[in-house]
Amino acid sequence: MTVHMTPVVVTRRAVDRVRSGHPWIYRSDVVQSDAASGDLVLVTTERERPLGWAFWSSASQIALRMVSSETRRQPPDERQLLAERVRAAAAYREQLNIDATAFRLVNGEGDRLPATVVDRYADDSGVYFVVQTLSQAADRRIDLLRDVLVEAFAPRGILARNDPKVRRLEGLDERVEVLHGEVPDRVTVREGRIRYSVDLRHGQKTGTFLDQRDNHRAAAACARGRALDAFTYNGGFALQMAANAESVLALDSSAAAVQATAENAAANGLQNVEVREVNVFDELRELGIAGARFDTVVLDPPAFAKNRASVERALAGYKEINLRALKLLEPGGHLITCSCSYNVGEALFERVIESAAADAGSTVALVEKRTQARDHPMLIGVPETYYLKCFVLRKLA
Repeated sequence: MTVHMTPVVVTRRAVDRVRSGHPWIYRSDVVQSDAASGDLVLVTTERERPLGWAFWSSASQIALRMVSSETRRQPPDERQLLAERVRAAAAYREQLNIDATAFRLVNGEGDRLPATVVDRYADDSGVYFVVQTLSQAADRRIDLLRDVLVEAFAPRGILARNDPKVRRLEGLDERVEVLHGEVPDRVTVREGRIRYSVDLRHGQKTGTFLDQRDNHRAAAACARGRALDAFTYNGGFALQMAANAESVLALDSSAAAVQATAENAAANGLQNVEVREVNVFDELRELGIAGARFDTVVLDPPAFAKNRASVERALAGYKEINLRALKLLEPGGHLITCSCSYNVGEALFERVIESAAADAGSTVALVEKRTQARDHPMLIGVPETYYLKCFVLRKLA
């Protein structure tokens, strides 16, 4: 790998940011750099004091992503660094005793491997990794990542799902390609007692929403009576709730999602799950008009606020679905409501729920606040790593 030996000089504001624990330095805080895209560079203060080593991006507003706090002017061995951090990430997942055959092995900055995602999927045929390299530096090192994964885990196949639009911010193309071995179009994974089919090449994220796994269990623990799962995708919440609920109605606007949920329910022998292809906003309204009532409601919509400019509209959307859900919910019932929009923070999301409850004339108790699954670690002082909010609420009246 190319190491650029001329230091990148940054402002005092960037110095304070790094020393506070944040691994990103923005382009506006770079004083001097002639590095090439994806280079490993030494970062220094304007007084030439080393801060550590970082990956440089020539395109993104996130110009530097810190990878080492080592202040020696001798660069770290990149293969050794990558291998050590992958091993550390894997050791942490082993400690979690995850009751599933699909989980996140490497979570970017949360595992000190910037802009790098590695998800593990396993079925009866073997273990597969799906990787995403979301910055210039991570993408330049994708072959090194592949070699480390093969050496450490001997997977049957590795797939690069490098089709997220965020790669455009780094000047990178969008592509899906097999990096090693063979990778089937679909694998059947297990989450607790439930098995479901995952489309590795076309499914959301790297195939499915692994970050909601622990929240599926929390919803199942609350489930009773008639349950409603809005924005079901492939039935993650619905299938887990079915064991404890009398019936589950799962809603989604995607024909493919509805088909996947129905097939997954049938494969698990769940006869109490009904799936409808509908506009979820409209269906929540129609259910209310029809006088339908539920004992458990889950709201897990897609990210309404993909950027700051869309926050106001997103808040209106979150309020509408939470208002309608609370009107459908029986007293004593539970609402599990989620937001995966980073731009809508926890406090703002809570205020939206408060407003929805007031307009619904409901008294609501907070049972617990939850986040993304534990294999998606967050960094203290780095709010960008905390994106998934899940509130478990109980309607008192």
